[in-house]
Amino acid sequence: MDDKQKEIKQLKRMVTAAQQEIEMAIMFHETWRPAAYDSDLHERVGTSYAAHSFQIIRLALRRESLLALTRLWDSNKAAVRMSLILHRLRDKAFFEALVQVTARRMGLRSMFAPDAVKRSMEPKRDQVIKLIGKYSEGGTHSGVLDNLIILRHQRLAHRQCPNEPVSAAESGEVAQEFECSPMWPTDVEIEEFYQDNLEIMRILMSLVNGLAYDLSEATKVYKHHAKYFWASARGERTEGHPNYRPPRVK
Repeated sequence: MDDKQKEIKQLKRMVTAAQQEIEMAIMFHETWRPAAYDSDLHERVGTSYAAHSFQIIRLALRRESLLALTRLWDSNKAAVRMSLILHRLRDKAFFEALVQVTARRMGLRSMFAPDAVKRSMEPKRDQVIKLIGKYSEGGTHSGVLDNLIILRHQRLAHRQCPNEPVSAAESGEVAQEFECSPMWPTDVEIEEFYQDNLEIMRILMSLVNGLAYDLSEATKVYKHHAKYFWASARGERTEGHPNYRPPRVK
């Protein structure tokens, strides 16, 4: 087996691992979304005792969705690396080898088949290079990824020790700081990053592994499930909760 064949096998394994990771990101993100934005849900939970656990669950879902997304952009040689995928797809010799492998997998034996396959694969390659490059060094949105990696290192995957002792009151504001601090990417930036990663993975699964997998359908499934889960969530101060007690009439 020559070097290009080994590189193609490695890339296929990497895309398969990335597919599992993006599916986890979808699960967490679509379940988190109503907890963050559903005003009716917020009103039902209110300032009840149940709100404490609600905030913890919301924070945990956000944390895990960001961890899953940033794992797609690891620099560890044993992990999924978008930088390596970008490097491989920019390599003309590698892409030519990938075209040949794809043509053989499709059972196309005509001498003109590889040219037709190449023409169909080139727009996908160009689009995924553009999207990965958007968040790579020198890209228009590289700062978003840089800040997400800092967030992961300082708050999510590791816990940096503060320079000064932290009071109990300050430690109780971790969730608010995590979601609202101006030093982290905004929700709008993270949502764009999430959507771009869905598109990157949709293309890669088709281009590299020959899978037609519309990830937008997966988001609809988990969004549908989340709607029914959060529909029952309410605090004890809201009618319908098992511990609800109507206020006494004076």
